[in-house]
Amino acid sequence: MSAIPFQQAKLVELHCLEPVFFASRELSDTYYTEGLIGNYALAYALGWVNSPYRLQGQATGKPSYKEDFISIKNTCYILPASPKNNKVNFRFERFNALSDAYWYAMTNNRVATAREDVPLHRQGKKPNSFRPSNFPQTGCLRMIERGNIFQTLVFGDCELLPYIRVGKFMSKVKVSVINTFNVTLLPFGEYTTQFYLNSADLPPIEAFSFDLISMAPAPIIKNLRFRGAAWQVGEAIVPAGLSFCGQ
Repeated sequence: MSAIPFQQAKLVELHCLEPVFFASRELSDTYYTEGLIGNYALAYALGWVNSPYRLQGQATGKPSYKEDFISIKNTCYILPASPKNNKVNFRFERFNALSDAYWYAMTNNRVATAREDVPLHRQGKKPNSFRPSNFPQTGCLRMIERGNIFQTLVFGDCELLPYIRVGKFMSKVKVSVINTFNVTLLPFGEYTTQFYLNSADLPPIEAFSFDLISMAPAPIIKNLRFRGAAWQVGEAIVPAGLSFCGQ
């Protein structure tokens, strides 16, 4: 890269004031939150971009990240937030959304508590065999515990709110700017970065080694060793040319 789209970057800490839940992985009836906060989720939470709360029609089958982020291209960028000191605490909670009625059945998208509500949803020859619900009614959640602190780098001049809400439960998180640094372009070479990176946002680089955290909508990379141009922010080094969806 011959130019740097971002002149400055901020080191930001995120303080979890409430338990934070994302369904990063689903194993049987347990829903796991990974020990990080994705940068796409943070961009929406900070109000940089917006998306409809409910998708309808053809939009339900197609993510709109590229369309949403095009408005802030070369304006701002944020890395996935990693746990401070590589330490994160979790909490487990079991949920039960079943009815306490004398009789109930899991039907499509809801729990029926009266037999007359479900004649059209019955499958098979058995009188009590019904199509399963699309939403889990019982299970266990692994959430990021309140009190955890995450760190990230924010490039550009987009607004940083003092408090945001993230995750499926819209949990409250405090946003604190720790320091501001100039962004320096480093020449083509071999580098290692400790910050988490979104694999969908990487520029063309030669990657030698990394750890992969598999989660939606794109895997997260940590401990990346690579060859290419780089940005230096304070003591941190990341690949040069990071942008949402690699735009």
